[in-house]
Amino acid sequence: MRMEGLQKLLLVLLILGCRGTLGGAEYLKYKDPKQPLNARINDLLKRMTLAEKIGQMSQIERENATADVLKTYFIGSVLSGGGSVPAPQASIETWVNMVNGMQKAALATRLGIPIIYGIDAVHGHSNVYKATVFPHNVGLGATRDPALVKKIGAATALEVRATGIPYVFAPCVAVCRDPRWGRCYESYSEDPKLVKEMTEIIPGLQGDIPANSRKGVPFVAGKRNVAACAKHYVGDGGTYKGINENNTIISQHGLLSIHMPPYYSAVIKGVSTVMVSFSSWNGVKMHANHYLVTDFLKNKLRFRGFVISDWQGIDRITSPPHANYSYSIQAGIHAGIDMVMIPFTYTEFIKDLTYQVQNNVIPMSRINDAVRRILRVKFTVGLFENPFADPSLADQLGKKEHRDLAREAVRKSLVLLKNGKSTNDPMLPLPKKAKKILVAGSHADNLGYQCGGWTITWQGLSGNNNTIGTTVLDAVKSTVDPSTKVIFSENPDPEFVKQNMFSYAIVVVGEHPYAETEGDNLNLTIPYPGPSVIQNVCSSIKCVIIIISGRPLVIKPYIGMIDSLVAAWLPGTEGQGVADVLFGDYGFSGKLSRTWFKSVEQLPMNFDDPHYDPLFPYGFGLTTMPSKAN
Repeated sequence: MRMEGLQKLLLVLLILGCRGTLGGAEYLKYKDPKQPLNARINDLLKRMTLAEKIGQMSQIERENATADVLKTYFIGSVLSGGGSVPAPQASIETWVNMVNGMQKAALATRLGIPIIYGIDAVHGHSNVYKATVFPHNVGLGATRDPALVKKIGAATALEVRATGIPYVFAPCVAVCRDPRWGRCYESYSEDPKLVKEMTEIIPGLQGDIPANSRKGVPFVAGKRNVAACAKHYVGDGGTYKGINENNTIISQHGLLSIHMPPYYSAVIKGVSTVMVSFSSWNGVKMHANHYLVTDFLKNKLRFRGFVISDWQGIDRITSPPHANYSYSIQAGIHAGIDMVMIPFTYTEFIKDLTYQVQNNVIPMSRINDAVRRILRVKFTVGLFENPFADPSLADQLGKKEHRDLAREAVRKSLVLLKNGKSTNDPMLPLPKKAKKILVAGSHADNLGYQCGGWTITWQGLSGNNNTIGTTVLDAVKSTVDPSTKVIFSENPDPEFVKQNMFSYAIVVVGEHPYAETEGDNLNLTIPYPGPSVIQNVCSSIKCVIIIISGRPLVIKPYIGMIDSLVAAWLPGTEGQGVADVLFGDYGFSGKLSRTWFKSVEQLPMNFDDPHYDPLFPYGFGLTTMPSKAN
């Protein structure tokens, strides 16, 4: 009997010994969701080689992210640049298969650390065909409705998760102080207080952080939420003449009181990541600014998520970019950047950073800090437990409830700047029943123009075939009485307008789509043929002008001939929201989130300036009541 007992004991010991060596059976603390977060991070970090750590710090573009590359270099993150899609008009299934395929490759590495896939979802999941495209931030600022913006964040998270993606490069919390900047439409307002309020989109995207959470620790509620990214740290909206990626010349007090406040809120709300700005502060590139990235954001604000570079951001530390890449790597990593959006030269980055660590140029403690932060976000998002797309979310993309929410946002974002040539004779709301009405202008029937940049492609597109939505013309036709004849002419000549005896005209003009530097503009005039359309139409008949733009434009020369003027910003796919308010189903309620200047010579001019002399002041917006007649 004793011999038999001994044999059993030996057998048990043998089985236990084998468990440590047979495929995946070994107990790994970092894979145990019951373990505390820091215990999991510490356990995984101590197992990692230098190559695995530097891989985690590398974010590469989707087009390079083959299974072989992901496995060989232990890549930690993949992104879609603006317009970078698996196929034109790709289906949800195509997106999910791509992201899941990359994830399978990552999980097949020695430690099985999942990738985190990131995408610019700056006004909805706007790279993706059939997604709901919400108004750009400048319009959301005009709603003055943080609760609405939070709902938009939650809807965006669901649409992004539907494609298998757990991370968005949003929100942009820039405080745009000069509308000549090509990214001004990505900013909620020139007023830091309003931008700070609009950081409510972060708990929309990520979920509400529990009341007892430690300040600065990232939080993501679950599989229906995404990791967010506050960007672009810091001062991106304050550059000289609004030149993109340029120099923000301001005192420390000015930087902290104007451009920093949204980051205080973002960190308290548990934002997972912060993206560094291409711009400089008083001549020092933000991507190389140790004081602001490490001493201030990480140490003073106690931010515990990860800091990510912008697209080739460390390359641009030097002028010309990539001129001294080893220096750029040293300066950027030393400044406190944890994950580098490379996105193409990843082999050079990995080789150079490895050399610098091995030769004590960059200490291992800095690498460990970066990887610890990246792992913290990955564990928090739940990627170790749920690395793949949730197929039950497939119906979320472009769903009716989200389009209804976007339509509500459009209604609330419209700012009525003029209503009738005299206060006693308002033009709006328009009557739905009229004999014949004219709809004119380049932007009346152009969904691409309505959505602006960062829609389907990086720079945006013209036309109605790029995604699904409702143009202003479609909206007008579906709103007026069936007996009302709607005539559309993009650029009507004066004789045509006079001869047709229209009851009134709706003229929709504005900017063509742009993003980033392409949108920098020192003139801010309404593009051709907008001004002549305004003159040709408004000289003969009652007209309401709707401006589709990412910022205030020069309108003063035409204001006298216009009966009514509406700023519609970049409303996105749900143009029906414009008609809802135009015809009085709802009242106008939007307030300017930006100062409307008289001439560009006044710029920069903001609400808190001593030389304030606007055409329409910050916060201005006429109101109307819903029409009983309609």
